[in-house]
Amino acid sequence: MSLNLVDAKRNSNEINLLTREICGYMHWLRAEGIDFWKKTELRPAVSAPQTQTLEMVRAEMGDCQRCKLAPLRTNLVFGVGDSKAELMFVGEGPGADEDIKGEPFVGKAGQLLTKMIAAMGLSREQVYIANIIKCRPPMNRNPELDEIAACRPFLDQQITAIGPKVICALGKFSAQTLLNTQARISDLRGKFHDLNGVKVLPTFHPAYLLRNPGEKKRVWQDLQVIMAELNLTPKGHQ
Repeated sequence: MSLNLVDAKRNSNEINLLTREICGYMHWLRAEGIDFWKKTELRPAVSAPQTQTLEMVRAEMGDCQRCKLAPLRTNLVFGVGDSKAELMFVGEGPGADEDIKGEPFVGKAGQLLTKMIAAMGLSREQVYIANIIKCRPPMNRNPELDEIAACRPFLDQQITAIGPKVICALGKFSAQTLLNTQARISDLRGKFHDLNGVKVLPTFHPAYLLRNPGEKKRVWQDLQVIMAELNLTPKGHQ
């Protein structure tokens, strides 16, 4: 027998031995409950959740018919201002002027709010302004619970989309709704309260100040608390 035939026979025996060992190992894996040939399912990568924007919130509201105010309105009053503002003002509901224009705080109370914002060293374009409800109640009556409940999810989404550091709650209904309390505005004002990590400072509504101008001093004190928190310089000291 030539040397080549001997080598070939030896190689064949080694291959057969290796094959038997591999087969034996695979049988042992199966006996242990391990499927050697099981196909691994490739799962698609999970994409990060899309950050909600104000445009998306407004689109979700659409031509809102979720409460009894919808048939009575001229315009839905969503909100206005900087979509990434550090400071957000939240009032109670639109009045007649706001209903006509579709923008919050454009009447006499709105003009006073604009002056308050300017005194803080800001403009309306640098803050965000919204209301608890988006449609005008008839005769400017107070918002009712079912109306507040219909609008609240969208206000919460607005707050999430903007991510303000501070919310100034204007008036009793705004403060009580945001903070889920029945406490009086006079007891809530002037200090920060927590809303899911956002600081909320209630103060009197500008419409109340038009009727009670003597309270403007206390509101200015409240605004100064916000200014200190946001490191704002009052107008005239810049």
